[in-house]
Amino acid sequence: MPRWSGAGILAALALVLLLAVPGEADVTAPKGGTLTTGSAPSKALGEDIAFNLYLPYGYDTGGERHPVLYLLHGRGDTMQAWTRVKDTLDQMIRTRRIPPVIAVMPDAPWSERGSWYVDSRYTGSDLPGRPVETALTRDLVAYVDATYRTAPIREARLVGGYSMGGAGALRLALAHQDLFGSAMVLSPAVYTPLPPSDSSARDYGAFGRDGEKFADEVYQDLNYPALLPKLDPDRPVRLFVAVGDDEYANPAPADAHHDLDFESAALYNAARRSPALSAQFRVLDGGHDWTVWSPAFEQAMAELGPALSVTPPAGLPGPLLGTAAADWAGGVAAHADGTLTTGFAAGGPVAGQPYGGRLDAVLASTGTRSWTRQLGTAADERLYGVAALPDGGVLAAGYTKGDLDGRHPGNAADDAFVARLAADGSVWWITQFGDPAAADRLYGLTAAPDGGAYAAGYTKGTLDGPNSGDKDALLARLTPDGRLSWVRQYGGAGEDKAYGVAADASGVYVTGSTTASLPGTSALGGLDGWIAGYAPDGARRWATSAGGPGDDRLNAVAVTTAGLAVATGASGGDLLATAYTGTGRQRWTAAVATPAADEGAAVAPLPGGEVEVVGYTRGRVGVMAGGADVLTVRLDGKGQRRAAAQFGTARDDAADPFSEPDLYAAATPSGKVAVSGLTYGAPADGAAPGNGDVFVAVVDPSTGLPVP
Repeated sequence: MPRWSGAGILAALALVLLLAVPGEADVTAPKGGTLTTGSAPSKALGEDIAFNLYLPYGYDTGGERHPVLYLLHGRGDTMQAWTRVKDTLDQMIRTRRIPPVIAVMPDAPWSERGSWYVDSRYTGSDLPGRPVETALTRDLVAYVDATYRTAPIREARLVGGYSMGGAGALRLALAHQDLFGSAMVLSPAVYTPLPPSDSSARDYGAFGRDGEKFADEVYQDLNYPALLPKLDPDRPVRLFVAVGDDEYANPAPADAHHDLDFESAALYNAARRSPALSAQFRVLDGGHDWTVWSPAFEQAMAELGPALSVTPPAGLPGPLLGTAAADWAGGVAAHADGTLTTGFAAGGPVAGQPYGGRLDAVLASTGTRSWTRQLGTAADERLYGVAALPDGGVLAAGYTKGDLDGRHPGNAADDAFVARLAADGSVWWITQFGDPAAADRLYGLTAAPDGGAYAAGYTKGTLDGPNSGDKDALLARLTPDGRLSWVRQYGGAGEDKAYGVAADASGVYVTGSTTASLPGTSALGGLDGWIAGYAPDGARRWATSAGGPGDDRLNAVAVTTAGLAVATGASGGDLLATAYTGTGRQRWTAAVATPAADEGAAVAPLPGGEVEVVGYTRGRVGVMAGGADVLTVRLDGKGQRRAAAQFGTARDDAADPFSEPDLYAAATPSGKVAVSGLTYGAPADGAAPGNGDVFVAVVDPSTGLPVP
């Protein structure tokens, strides 16, 4: 069952927030779909393709479109084999574990029911091979889309099969990524590099050529090892592989690796290393029969079914920012005149700017004013925050390992820095500070009401009294002319970091994580999130822990138009959002949870006390795009969800290789939200420099999706 169906306040809130909760039973009387038969004309075969058809309950009276399952039977079987899953489909649809689907179960009588679902090259006079793969992928799919209310997109199609059908499903999914977005591969009769001598794959001409019923090179050309290197990572396939633990054990020691449990494990291990595949593997109790295939079908549908969608995913707008080297997102600011300033760390020169070396901090403005400024030394510079100023200028913060401000020669440790740039991109000042003998980093930034800055991060040294532990959280105040007004360390015996900071005229709010309790907080277990309130002069007013017994952290905070400090992060693998008054009283807590990882990274205030929480998800909240997707959630002033969506590329977006968010957001004067983050994919309308780049999107809070 999904993580969020258990006990606990976060799970309960998640159940309230999710629009449609998988696993929630329909209390009405059971309603089942219907089974019927049909036939599709095939030019490739010169005859019809017969099939059984499952239509979900209400299909005849409804008007909506449905995803389609193509279910392939095993060698020697018929289209009747898959009809046994009707009750499973009925139950899973009724309990909303999967969307209402159509299932097409084609008959495959060709090559004495041993076609392996490929285009055979065998021309023997006894029973010549047929172009079965072409017939199914071209003729059958086209007929189904033209005849039934389907969606002609890969995200709406799943191909599955068992035994020979499992091999066929694997072949069709990998060779036709344009058609299928997911595949259910049960006890697949696939062998590497070749089938054993007693395999029926050698007997029916499926892998033959001319008058020869089996040719080694034909088999290898059609088998999955030859397909994996050719896969397009921008058309990802979700793969579910299952097999029984009592498969036939080949008595020949030389053929032991051809046992199907062994071959299935080898397939999974090869698939999980492909950037174009996300793979799951299950070993069930049973042999090569329906004692395995029935429960495996249900498990596969529970895993793959929720991702089926008749709506294509929303992609990222282009162009991307960055270089051919590794780049990292570093912040976004929205100005009153519509200009956006995006910060990032670049591994090379950008827009003809001087390149210091390794990673440089880059600021780029687009819109009414367009300019690029690169700040760097021969060492690393990273940006972790950008903030707009009323005069059109911008603040930026992060850390440097070099002498960024020209006043720290010989520096080799991480130093914090804050920079102020004018509206035309010229540098007004750079302030670099820290313990000369220890690491100091800034991870959060906000503009102060007077045009100065508040910055938050951590220090391993001594900036404001003795260090309390491994790392102490720090909060720094800078004046409008760049002078360091004060620094406050906040730490306990463990590792303490500050990630987010926000301010209004009455106070400052800081969020972060700790491995132990901080002064004023209590340990909840594991990594704990925390939020603290400070006075403008740096006096800490209150602090409290946030989260649960698992690992938690608060990554960002913003002050709403109603004066609440809303923080976001993660708690136990779920996205957490929580609101506090200026005196530290918790007003509400909300969560978004899927069976996969979800995390909040930024908060943008909206009119009327609402907020847009931006983060990432590896699960399904809207239409899944790839691995990690950008997640947007609009919450009203009481923490109730008003909209949610996800978007991105086929690869990871908004999260780095360590599954930590690299994502920023800022409210625009028009009421929309500017979002910038890391992506390993490509935009819908352009190319990617590669190795991790930076996207910029403007999101409409009413839909949660980017606007053109």
